[in-house]
Amino acid sequence: MVITRRRLLSLVATSPCAAGVFWSRRLVAAAADAGVTCRASDIIRTYEEQGFHRTGTVIDHKSADWLCEEVRRAGLTPTRESFSLSKIDPITSALIADGRRLAGIPLFDGAFTDGDGIHGHLGALGSDAEIGVAETEPNRAASGSLGDARRKNHHKAIVCITRGGRPGLCPSNADAFLQPFGPPVLQVSSEDASSVTELASRRAEVQLIAHVKRTPATAVNVTATIKGADMTLPPLVISTPRSGWYACASERGGGIVCWLEAMRALHSVRPARTVIFVAFSGHELGSLGIHAFADRRPTILSKAAGWIHFGANIGAADGSGNRLVASDDDFEGLASRAMAASGLSIDERAPRGTIPLGEAEIVARAGGRYLAVSGRTGTGRNALFHNPEDRGPQAVDPSTILKFGTAFVAVATALAAR
Repeated sequence: MVITRRRLLSLVATSPCAAGVFWSRRLVAAAADAGVTCRASDIIRTYEEQGFHRTGTVIDHKSADWLCEEVRRAGLTPTRESFSLSKIDPITSALIADGRRLAGIPLFDGAFTDGDGIHGHLGALGSDAEIGVAETEPNRAASGSLGDARRKNHHKAIVCITRGGRPGLCPSNADAFLQPFGPPVLQVSSEDASSVTELASRRAEVQLIAHVKRTPATAVNVTATIKGADMTLPPLVISTPRSGWYACASERGGGIVCWLEAMRALHSVRPARTVIFVAFSGHELGSLGIHAFADRRPTILSKAAGWIHFGANIGAADGSGNRLVASDDDFEGLASRAMAASGLSIDERAPRGTIPLGEAEIVARAGGRYLAVSGRTGTGRNALFHNPEDRGPQAVDPSTILKFGTAFVAVATALAAR
């Protein structure tokens, strides 16, 4: 027999046994936790089922509409803050050789080709081949040997085999979206590695096409505000990205859930200071969203009382762990105590002065105070990061996400009350 949350609460409410009050309270608490966990699962499932969350697309806008409705459910009034971009839509992205066609995705912060592409011999990176071959993990396309080759423009084009935690085409973010550099780079799946390597070993004649269409477009940040009792106090900002590659269940889902849970908790009290919530689009395109958000609020990066940023892979089901980056000892201590109270260890604690990744980097470089929590980076990170299979119940652990939500609700409440 499956006991639903409603049935469990009913049993507790009608219990005639006074001696069972303690257990009744335990059951109520368990039912409440089960309800929040189910809510987290529902939010992530709805988000992932929307499709490919690429910035400025129809799906991105529909996802913003859905998130606005979730903000209303949390008790706040959402605002859609639009910003402009030159949207890139791939037309033909492929490596063609010997009658075979390997599909790919171009790097969005490199050059592109026309419809005919670039013809030449395929060879090792740094060789005299017209088209070089590289390998990289997601979000490492501007560093290492690939980054060097792009800056030197040694090749007319580059094929990049993407190496995520699991097989698949795992693209890198376009960190230099507004200042693209280097030759066209076609990212291909690790499942095509043997084919690419074989072609390069015999310096095969190939055709690389990275043909795209650029269209003026808009994307939106979703924001909401809780006004504080003392409007002279600088605000607290709570943020998370909401765009990215593919369905993003484990990459973005946990952060969105924690963002909404903090909203629900702070709505139930009158915080001393104003709290601004923002969910950014443009994450995979040089963090366009936070720049647009800050342009509307010229002092927000450095003058806010603090930022809580929910990054990627929070509560990923593969047990890859978490990473905490803080601007100072006070903020790190506050987060450490809250996480310990929620039963969370800190698996990777960044040394003081470490520049965080993603949108929190923008805050750090502006001199702002921040806490950025995410999954671990580098070796041991979420195997589904930037993977087309980042979806389904196997991608996330809602109970762990609930622990993060509980911990950072406590952090947000403390910072909003100071």
